Amino acid sequence: MDRLNRMPIIAGNWKMNMKREQAAELAKALRELMGDTTACEVVACVPFTDLDCVAAEIKGSNIALGAQNCHWAESGAFTGEIAASMLAEIGVKYVIIGHSERRQYFGETDETVNARVKAALAAGLKVIICVGETLEEREEDLTYEVVGRQLAEALDQIEDDQMANIVIAYEPVWAIGTGKTATAEQAEDVCAFIRGVVAGLYYVELAAALRIQYGGSMNAKNAAELLSQPDIDGGLIGGASLKAPDFNEIVKAASAD
Repeated sequence: MDRLNRMPIIAGNWKMNMKREQAAELAKALRELMGDTTACEVVACVPFTDLDCVAAEIKGSNIALGAQNCHWAESGAFTGEIAASMLAEIGVKYVIIGHSERRQYFGETDETVNARVKAALAAGLKVIICVGETLEEREEDLTYEVVGRQLAEALDQIEDDQMANIVIAYEPVWAIGTGKTATAEQAEDVCAFIRGVVAGLYYVELAAALRIQYGGSMNAKNAAELLSQPDIDGGLIGGASLKAPDFNEIVKAASAD
C-alpha cells in the first residue's frame, strides 16, 4: 500500500476556545466554505460544551465531530471527567488522546494515554494519538527515544484490527502554539520513524496503511509543503482551525492531487 491509498485527514483542535454561539458560527462557516465533499477527511475537535451545537451545524456534511479527551473508565467517581461512551452517544466520531497540553498541565502519562485509547476504541470511537518531544529532548537528541516510547506504550495491547481506527499525530511540543514549525524535512523524518516503529510493533502492510498527521503550527502558508511529504497524511491543526478561511486552505492543500 502506498500514499495514494491513505486518505488525508485534517483535524481541527479548537482547544478551550469558542463559546456556543461562536462555535456554531465557525462550524457553519467551515461547512459553507468546504461544501459537502472534499478529497480528505475533516474532523472538528471541539470543547465538550460545544459538541451538540457543532453537531447540528455539520449534520449531513463531510465534517466529523471530535472531542479533545475522554476518561478510561466507563463510569464512576471521576468528577469533571467524561466517558468515551458518553461521547459516542451524542455522535462523536473521533477523540484526541495524549495531547502535549494534557501531558504538561493535567498529569497525563503514557500509561493513562494507553488506558484512554483502549476505552475510546471499546466505545466505537476513532482515536488521534499524540506523540512528540520537547525542545530540550530534541536538543539532547532524544526525539526518537521519546517518540518511540510514547508510541509503543500508547499502543500496548492494541490489536491489529483496532489499528484501522487509530491516527497518529506527531506534535513536536516546541512547535505547538509557538509559531515555530518543524521544517518539512524534520517533520517527515519523525513521521517516517513513526511508521517504522509501527511496522516493528505490527507489520509492514499495517504501517503502510496508518495515517500520520503533523501537529505543530501547520497553517495555510506551510500546509502544502508539509503535506507533500510521503509520510505526512494530514494535520492536527490548532490556531488555524479557529479561522474558517485558513482551515479551508489547509483542507484544500490536503485534497490536492
